[in-house]
Amino acid sequence: MTDTIYSTDAYARSMEAAVVGVDTDDGRLLLDRTVFYPGGGGQPHDVGNLWVGEDRLAVVRVTADRDGVWHWVEGGLPALGTTLRGELDWERRYKTMRTHTAMHAMCGVIWRRYQVPVTGGNMTAGEGRLDFELPEWDADDKPIVEAELNEELAARRAVEVSFLPRDEADQDPSLIRTKISLLPADLAEVRVIDIVGLDRQADGGTHVDSTGEVGSISLATVKSKGRGFRRFRFTLDA
Repeated sequence: MTDTIYSTDAYARSMEAAVVGVDTDDGRLLLDRTVFYPGGGGQPHDVGNLWVGEDRLAVVRVTADRDGVWHWVEGGLPALGTTLRGELDWERRYKTMRTHTAMHAMCGVIWRRYQVPVTGGNMTAGEGRLDFELPEWDADDKPIVEAELNEELAARRAVEVSFLPRDEADQDPSLIRTKISLLPADLAEVRVIDIVGLDRQADGGTHVDSTGEVGSISLATVKSKGRGFRRFRFTLDA
């Protein structure tokens, strides 16, 4: 299995690693450790570069399976056992981290006001989308929710990472803010992201250390998706 550095240190932007698997047919490498997030929970995978000496391999796709984290690269594949250096596209990753934390903060604000679960979500660097089962939505609430969310972001709430044994996590249903639990059945340990005092939920993605790093957001649209479902779209202001 790959040592997933991003799980405990979201600010690590480079690493030294060894090639422990090579799939020549698919143009991908399995590394023993990585800072590259493989995507999941609506957060896109990272991109960047791997360096073998002076030779650069562009990382264009990253996924994870039972073997570990695979890196699709453009260029010739190094041999098994090769030591290399990896570097994230940090500007893109950091903006994605800010966006992801904003999404969790929005979950907290919506839950506090309406006690409704998330039914879907997605993001790019700087833009987020969240769906809620919210049949009683009043369009006049849009600026109120936007203002409340920006107040929470400006409060510089700490964002903490912890890990719970699966059986302990299963006893706390509040960790699942989606309508249906997306935790794999074979997951032995659950990673928890806690925006202290606002939102606490199971999550595998990368986040900033404080809501103050997010900056402000603009709630662009809130649209009906039928049968009481609402789609919220927001953008980071910078």
